Amino acid sequence: MGNRADDDGTDVTIYRKPLTDTVHADTPTGAPEPLLALLDTLGFERRTLSTPGPIYVWHEAPAHLDEDAKKQLATHAVPWLHKAGYVVHISDDVWDAAAYTNAATAVRDHRAPTPPSTAAAVPAGWRPAGSHRQ
Repeated sequence: MGNRADDDGTDVTIYRKPLTDTVHADTPTGAPEPLLALLDTLGFERRTLSTPGPIYVWHEAPAHLDEDAKKQLATHAVPWLHKAGYVVHISDDVWDAAAYTNAATAVRDHRAPTPPSTAAAVPAGWRPAGSHRQ
């Protein structure tokens, strides 16, 4: 089981999973924790799959977001990842030029990396699958 970042030779490959509305941010096998944590900070949700061999790690745009918000989240991440020195490939079907411009301006102005405001909006009562109230 490979992933697109391994196949593409990138640090992050962002794309829409075929035949779904899921936006993935794949990192290479054994990606460093600072890269994974940056994707967490930028609004992607970390997923893992343990196998008898390696543990697979990838990120997805939150499922509760609509298509435009997923594109904004994905594109918004690109300048922040570049600033951190990572090589990124993003597919055309998840690219949003306005989100890139906004994020590039935030990078230039030395603001903290955060998800775009559309990604931060969570529907009332929404909780991730498998989450528990305490």
